[in-house]
Amino acid sequence: MWGKIVGVIILIIIAVGLFVPVGSITNTVSNDNNTSDVAVTYGETTYNNGNYKNTVDQYFQDNGNLDLNHVKQTVITADDVNKISGDISHKTYNSNQVLSCAMVDLNTNDDIQVDVDKSKITTVTESMYKSALNSSGITKGHVIVTSPTTATGESALAGVMKSYETATGKEIPSDLKDAANNEIYTESQVVNNTNASADDVANLVSQAKEQASQQNTTDNQTITNIVNNVASNNNINLSNNDVNLIVQSVSQSQSVKDQATDYQSQISDYVDTNGSQTLFQQLWNMLQSLINNNGSSSNTNYSN
Repeated sequence: MWGKIVGVIILIIIAVGLFVPVGSITNTVSNDNNTSDVAVTYGETTYNNGNYKNTVDQYFQDNGNLDLNHVKQTVITADDVNKISGDISHKTYNSNQVLSCAMVDLNTNDDIQVDVDKSKITTVTESMYKSALNSSGITKGHVIVTSPTTATGESALAGVMKSYETATGKEIPSDLKDAANNEIYTESQVVNNTNASADDVANLVSQAKEQASQQNTTDNQTITNIVNNVASNNNINLSNNDVNLIVQSVSQSQSVKDQATDYQSQISDYVDTNGSQTLFQQLWNMLQSLINNNGSSSNTNYSN
């Protein structure tokens, strides 16, 4: 047993040498909460209803494998949502209509993973959230979206973004928020106007954005040609109005590409640093577990 403990101690020393800057050892060791880079954002309607909040908390705990007592928590209000959605969808929400909730876990440097509670979120899919988040430069983390009752999920993106801001302490530029939310709203409209599935529409928009980016263009006619070609290749029939909606969304994403790249760099730097701390914490927890187990074994032998 003590051989294992010595081995873990050696690994911790190596981890300190590789990842911990001089003068920061004390802070890293004392940071015994590896869920500090997890944030939950509640819609204010859910937060103010005990039963709703309990339902959402249980879903996050079951699907995120986390203790919510050790995560950052915040609330998104109707006013917050209306600031973003007002100029895009022209919808307004009151304090009894903001139900969707989001959890963001940045304790990983893997590519972004989005899980949506399909039993409650009726319109916006995982691929739609992922594509919209990519437009704002968010490509890392684990995102979970749910609601205590059925909801379209259109306003949930605002909560996802607030969770990212809460977890990282880095504010997302308003232009990126507008582009991402406009993309969600555009895709929802196109889904309603066509027989295409939500995922097919999200894929269409994602491909159009990629091709526009490759051509480095914001020209409407060029993007229109791209959208029409992608739609044709994917056997999706679009009206002229739907094409125009997608063109405007893709053009908007292109116009904020530099901001998205900058924010992506900030998130990646944050997650990479956090990943190093998490490795150290895992080794530290392993050491504590071995010591505790050894102590338990010793106590058991003495009692026999």
